[in-house]
Amino acid sequence: MRAAVARADRLLHLVQQLRRRQRPVSAETLADELGVSIRSIYRDIQSLRAQGAEIAGEPGIGYVLKPGFLLPPLMFSDDEIEALVLGLQFALDQGDRTLGRAAKDAVGKLRAVLPPDLRHLIDDAGVVAVPAWGRQDDAIDLALVRRAIREQRKVELGYVDAKGEVTTRVIWPIAVAFHERVRTVVAWCELRQAYRTFRSDRIRDFVAQESRYPRPRKAMIREWRAIVGARPAAFE
Repeated sequence: MRAAVARADRLLHLVQQLRRRQRPVSAETLADELGVSIRSIYRDIQSLRAQGAEIAGEPGIGYVLKPGFLLPPLMFSDDEIEALVLGLQFALDQGDRTLGRAAKDAVGKLRAVLPPDLRHLIDDAGVVAVPAWGRQDDAIDLALVRRAIREQRKVELGYVDAKGEVTTRVIWPIAVAFHERVRTVVAWCELRQAYRTFRSDRIRDFVAQESRYPRPRKAMIREWRAIVGARPAAFE
């Protein structure tokens, strides 16, 4: 069965190589990059086509993958499964309650669709997310914050600063940051006319407004990262 899994892993890498290119790529180039024979590339191309992949081209000309093809769950490599498990462990431990429940559900779905010989990578994963100690409790439900971010809505909040003073702000939330001991809401603050981070344990009131903030969230994220030097997510 491991031979079948190894071939499935190779098919995954072949699809990834094809997705990276806008122009046809030769079987010779693919064989060299994957460390297999040209004959194996021809066979794998036919296997992917049989699974529904729209791969245009032929020997001597090259191949190009048309967008829209999704691989079955079997196509996760061992390392990719462990990466998913580690991320879900972090979400379960460090996310809010709603994210924690979603992480549990996602693990169940992943376990259900993986073939039997790969399920042990979930239950006996060699990666562990260490629980955070001494983390401050959230004063609000962060699921509400994440919903406001998805809908790009302005929010009115009551906030207690480091001196214990309470202010009312209107913010444009763009992200929730999960630190080891505290969670923060990253937002544009209308009061300060600048980007600010608000600790979730100091937010006293949080009311999403009907109005949406006037700038695209994606552009604001890029702007905030440029200002504070935040590293983009690895998968972007």
